Amino acid sequence: MQFSKRLESLQANVFADMDRAKSLAMAGGKDIIDLSLGSSDLPAAAHVIDAIAHSLQDKTTHGYLLFHGTAAFRQAAATWYTQRFGIKVDPQTEVLPLIGSQEGTAHLPLAILNPGDFALLLDPGYPSHAGGVYLASGQIYPMPLTAENNFLPVLEDIPAPVLSQARMMVLSYPHNPTTAIAPLSFFQQAVAFCQQHNLVLVHDFPYVDLVFQSSLAPSILQADPDKSVSIEFFTLSKSYNMGGFRIGYAIGNAKLIRALRQVKAAVDFNQYRGILNGAIAALTGDQIGVQHTVATFKQRRDAFISALHRIGWQVPTPAATMYVWAQLPPPWQQNSVDFCTRLVETTGVAASPGAGFGKSGEGYVRFALVHDPDILETAVERISLFLQSS
Repeated sequence: MQFSKRLESLQANVFADMDRAKSLAMAGGKDIIDLSLGSSDLPAAAHVIDAIAHSLQDKTTHGYLLFHGTAAFRQAAATWYTQRFGIKVDPQTEVLPLIGSQEGTAHLPLAILNPGDFALLLDPGYPSHAGGVYLASGQIYPMPLTAENNFLPVLEDIPAPVLSQARMMVLSYPHNPTTAIAPLSFFQQAVAFCQQHNLVLVHDFPYVDLVFQSSLAPSILQADPDKSVSIEFFTLSKSYNMGGFRIGYAIGNAKLIRALRQVKAAVDFNQYRGILNGAIAALTGDQIGVQHTVATFKQRRDAFISALHRIGWQVPTPAATMYVWAQLPPPWQQNSVDFCTRLVETTGVAASPGAGFGKSGEGYVRFALVHDPDILETAVERISLFLQSS
């Protein structure tokens, strides 16, 4: 058989690579503490589960769900957004249900890019952002993120020849994997830049609630209230612990929403209506569960950072997300893949190598805080023994 050349660009995947390493460690009898995948271990709220369970008994929910049948969900999403950020949203033309925000970032390039067009992506960044560009036969220009620049891209460094062929820029703050938060002033700069260069501005926003400081993380539409060039992707996976239910949505420019809807229509129908009913309950119900989730990850962050500091690994305390982005100590500073492979083989602790998120991620490792504090502290004890022996 012959396969398309685009598959060559999709072979490397940080999660798949670590999954193989974890399997080998388990086969060797290791007790695995998996800090490699950002999949919340917390449950969805009871009123969300009740809404889904009730839907199962309603036979009218068992058929295909077309766009008009998602109206109640789109209204709930628009209302949630307006209440949160003060931006009016038309649920008919400016909201689109998605199978998680990853679907949006993977499919939107098909609606924007022609073969050879450039997409400007964060480096390091989430792997599906690059995957969507490769599927659309586009080219990637990586925008390096460094600690010196607070993990924000320097837009002025993008070469003019690249900009002349670029069609979209993808941002994502609070950022996975670096945990950085972008201020509204940076978003305003990015909007003006994209308007000047005729770029679509895509903002992946899954960690909207997972912020451990008093101020909220800004939305890109606060910098582009007219939705002139912007589209933003949300998910209920993180705030509402609904990762397995695969529900998210896009909000933004009506033309971009319509274009993404055209791509989506060629790929799938919408999710089961009961899942949307659960999402409506999540967005419109009390937000105590969200507050509990944020408090839980903050507690885990504090425990993990304190444990790392006790063993001499000085890592900055993240202000957001469910991750810790740690610069590797010698002798691993330029070999994050070997560090993570050896770590899981030797100790059973699984983490994600920074190089898997892009060239600028080399020298770092990402830990996902998806266990209770006592398990996280056990993981650090194992890491300490590994560092002493390496």
